[in-house]
Amino acid sequence: MNFKIQSYFLILISIVLLSCEKSNKKEVVTISGRQILVNEIPYVIKGICYHPVPKGSDQRSFNNLSEDLALMVEADINTIRVYEPIEEKAILDEINAAGLKVIIGFGFNQNGNFDILSGSFIDYINTYKNHKAILFWELGNEYNYHPEWFDGDIKNWYIALNNAADLIHKTDKNHPVATAHGELPDEQALLLAENIDVWGINIYRWDNPESIFPEWSAASSKPMYFSEAGADSYMTISKDSYNQGLNERAQADATKKILKGAFSAPDICSGVTLFAFVDELWKAGNNDMLDPGGWAPNSSGVPYDGTPNEEYWGVVDIDRNKKEAYHIVKEIYKSVSHKSRSTRDLKP
Repeated sequence: MNFKIQSYFLILISIVLLSCEKSNKKEVVTISGRQILVNEIPYVIKGICYHPVPKGSDQRSFNNLSEDLALMVEADINTIRVYEPIEEKAILDEINAAGLKVIIGFGFNQNGNFDILSGSFIDYINTYKNHKAILFWELGNEYNYHPEWFDGDIKNWYIALNNAADLIHKTDKNHPVATAHGELPDEQALLLAENIDVWGINIYRWDNPESIFPEWSAASSKPMYFSEAGADSYMTISKDSYNQGLNERAQADATKKILKGAFSAPDICSGVTLFAFVDELWKAGNNDMLDPGGWAPNSSGVPYDGTPNEEYWGVVDIDRNKKEAYHIVKEIYKSVSHKSRSTRDLKP
């Protein structure tokens, strides 16, 4: 083998080894001030809440994942928020291959299925803490609205939340711990759950969620993001030029204002997981069809009728047809750099 050929093969081997090293390298998610960093680069959440339940069912299924991911990638979505763990590695692998990250949610009492009460949630974390799809772990969803689940005293939840976060910190050094809180957490919540690194806030303040920013700035120096915000595509009443009934324009108009508000203070807010990706036909009636109605606590701030029609929140319908709001998500998410916290990255 002559010198030139030998040099070529050495270079080729070096490239392959570097590529393998890069692909096997752990991704580390950390907190710096109010920022979330992925491998020391600021990360802005351009997300969507994702609980895909097929027509006629009340159980989550990922049979439509490939099509859904294609729609998400097209809209420049970079983060999926799920309400319960994804148990199949192949699904996490596909999400990672598409370039998206996942916020994995854990419930308190899920009959021992990776829940906080049984402690089995930590088994899941031990299994997947090195998976590149994971952005961070999230404990609970609006539990502050349900003291009845905790012997009538919400302090019991905050104590359990804090203990669970502490256990995660001891188990996984590479991912923060969040919770999804209904509205602004009060002083008691922040004090009792001091181990929480990132506060997700489910916020329904009509079409201006940014009104919470000065309140959060005064309450905490930790990162926050909107773990839920959005609007449904059904008007229970006619109001403000929006006609009663199916109304995609009302949803699109509200979504545009909500997302612009969410990204208006990048020094405070780390982004949003818009609620939701696909319509959820299982929530209010016949699982084979859309039914107006449904119920959600503390939801009078839903634009523009003050009523959460629970089955109409998707930016795509159950057959994956794009609603008007989908195009708004795509427009705004493409205008926001996911690696910068500069307000200059939000184009007018």
